[in-house]
Amino acid sequence: MDQAQGAIAAARAAGAERYAKEELDAAVDELRRSEEAVAQRDYRLALSLAIDGQSRAQNAAKLAGEARAKVRGEAERAVGEVDALLTHARERLTDPTVATLPRRTLQDVRTTLASVEKSMQEARAALTGEDYSRTMQRTKGQIARIQAALTAIDNALAASLTRRRP
Repeated sequence: MDQAQGAIAAARAAGAERYAKEELDAAVDELRRSEEAVAQRDYRLALSLAIDGQSRAQNAAKLAGEARAKVRGEAERAVGEVDALLTHARERLTDPTVATLPRRTLQDVRTTLASVEKSMQEARAALTGEDYSRTMQRTKGQIARIQAALTAIDNALAASLTRRRP
C-alpha cells in the first residue's frame, strides 16, 4: 500500500491530475478499496488492490508524461509559427517600396504587429512557465492578424502601382 501511495504521489507530480485524470482516479480508488479490505482483514484482496493501484498510478504517470510532451510540442510549434511570420512581416516593413505607402496604412500595420508581439511575449512567458493552455490561448488568432497586416501592405502596394500607371 505504501508503494501504491508513492506511485500515486509520483503520478500527481507528473501532472496526472491534469493529463491522465481517469487513470489516476482509478489508482486512488484501488488504494481506497485496498484500505477497506485491510479493515475487513482480507489481506489478499488488499494486496491485490494495492498492486493494481500502484500499476494504475504508474500508468497514469506515463500517460501524463506523454500527454504533457504532446501539448508542449503543440505549444512550441504554435509559438514558432507565429514568430516566423512575425519576423517575415517585420522584414516586409523594411522593404523600400513599402516605405512609400501611405502613413496611415503603415501605422495600422505597425500597431497590429506591436500588439501581436505583446501577445507573443506573454505566450513565450507562459511556455517557459509550462502553462501550455495559456500559451495556446495567446497564440490563437495571431497568424490571421499578421496575414491581414501583410494583405493590407499588398493591397496598398497594388493600389499605388495602379495610380502610377497612365
